[in-house]
Amino acid sequence: MTWRITDRSTFDVLRRSGRRARFGSISVIFVEDGGDRIRVGYAVGRRLGGAVERNRLRRRMRAAVRTVELQVDLNPGAYLVLPGKDTNHLGYEDLVETLKEAMRRAQAQRPPEFGAESDRDATQRA
Repeated sequence: MTWRITDRSTFDVLRRSGRRARFGSISVIFVEDGGDRIRVGYAVGRRLGGAVERNRLRRRMRAAVRTVELQVDLNPGAYLVLPGKDTNHLGYEDLVETLKEAMRRAQAQRPPEFGAESDRDATQRA
């Protein structure tokens, strides 16, 4: 069973330090939060259409996540799903397959390393 992400701090952690993956027109950001639940949030921007189109897409993605959860063993944690502009045109089966692969790739990635050379260089230049 999936739960909703409702607190702003989780969205901030996802954006700042989550594992990112993209497949097709869907991006997914994942972070292990130490809990035993799968929590999902959706970021559907205005560029995807008016309120009716965005809400319809959000409902379709919630249904697709429920289907993916039955097909794939998802790791507990927080997922942020970001649809691209072509996501509206996907059929339901294509939406499920695209979302499944994006979520699988996001949880399979290694977490970002905060002591990387690029981080140190950026800090020293500032």
